[in-house]
Amino acid sequence: MEQLLHYVWRHRLFPLTELRTTDGQLVEVIDPGLPNPNAGPDFLGAKLKLDGVLWAGNVEMHDRASLWMKHGHAVDAAYDNVILHVVGEADCTVSRRDGTSVPQLVLICPDEVARGYAELRQTDILPRCYLILSDLPRLTVHSWFSALQVERFERKARDIRARLDACGGYWEDAFFVTLARNYGFGLNSDTFEAWARLIPLRAVDKHRDNLFQVEAFFLGMAGLLEEEHPDYDDYYHRLRREYLYLRQKFTLPPPLEASRWKLLRTRPGSFPCVRLAQLAQLYHRGQTLFSRVMEAQTADELRELLVAGTSDYWTKHFTFAKESPGRSKQMGRSSLNLVIINTVVPFLYAYGRHRGEEYRCERATSLLEELKPENNYIIRMWEGAGISAANAADSQALIQLQKEYCDKRDCLRCRFGYEYLKRRRTSCS
Repeated sequence: MEQLLHYVWRHRLFPLTELRTTDGQLVEVIDPGLPNPNAGPDFLGAKLKLDGVLWAGNVEMHDRASLWMKHGHAVDAAYDNVILHVVGEADCTVSRRDGTSVPQLVLICPDEVARGYAELRQTDILPRCYLILSDLPRLTVHSWFSALQVERFERKARDIRARLDACGGYWEDAFFVTLARNYGFGLNSDTFEAWARLIPLRAVDKHRDNLFQVEAFFLGMAGLLEEEHPDYDDYYHRLRREYLYLRQKFTLPPPLEASRWKLLRTRPGSFPCVRLAQLAQLYHRGQTLFSRVMEAQTADELRELLVAGTSDYWTKHFTFAKESPGRSKQMGRSSLNLVIINTVVPFLYAYGRHRGEEYRCERATSLLEELKPENNYIIRMWEGAGISAANAADSQALIQLQKEYCDKRDCLRCRFGYEYLKRRRTSCS
């Protein structure tokens, strides 16, 4: 496997025997080079000695030598500076554009490394490396968490930039779409985002001072006011009439299909009608919400800005179908914290990067460190494996680790995986 070749080369886990090319030249690796994450050779700036002659250049790797030809490297100028072709199987000779041959090294992966890697990839429940996690130095864990946090910031910033482009460069609109997505809390996130992209915010702005009309906009575009439903109460029919009037006035696009909203495995307090009513109230009273959120200094300030209840009707309803015992539908503290973690913090980072204001990026990190860790199956699994999250910064790192490394079986790029393989190799030697 090419990924394993990369790992063995990068960490110099070479066999104890001499390294020789397929034509017999002695290979001495002075510097394996730097991994290249972009197009081109796999390792850049390597330094080698071939039969005592020093070479500096790039290194390319393949499972089989014939992939050099299949991938078009023989006619690609980017590969003219390749000084060594590292392969698992030398099934042919290869050359550069000018016809000169490229030395090839068949790299044998040590048995203990191959076995350790196979073990890491086989588990489906806990990460196989859990056997060594509790013994890792705190500095190792902390440094990996810090790198994972930056990775997660960057991934979310890319998502925000894509939404910003789709919203014509309006940060307030992109913030609304992201906020709506996170009101879905996983199960309805995609549907909430699709709904938010349909909302004509400039039209809603004209009626922002009227909560009833904002509800009509929001529930109508969600596809929840399409049917007449003669058995529903007067509030439903009043909302429906208002929505039909607004749809004609602003020539609104077709709404979502109501069937897209999921209720199964959803607590009544998170039913779409309730979340949409909370968003309506937040939008109704939240003029310049984005700018105020960007200037808030603490989690307490953000919770005060983002806390949302509903109109009186929804204190006695979870859906239009029937009345329920009266209770406040204000979003709870733990839900608000999730909104801050998944909406405000990434926007602070992305907005800070966009404007070149490092203090916003630093505030994003400090907010995560101020908040309690998330409580979900990923965090609980890692806790059971010996790695606990002290705050939301740690829990975000663990989510990034799980989704981008463990779920993809990308153990060779993981520092925990590296520690596991290193100890596995030591124990077998």
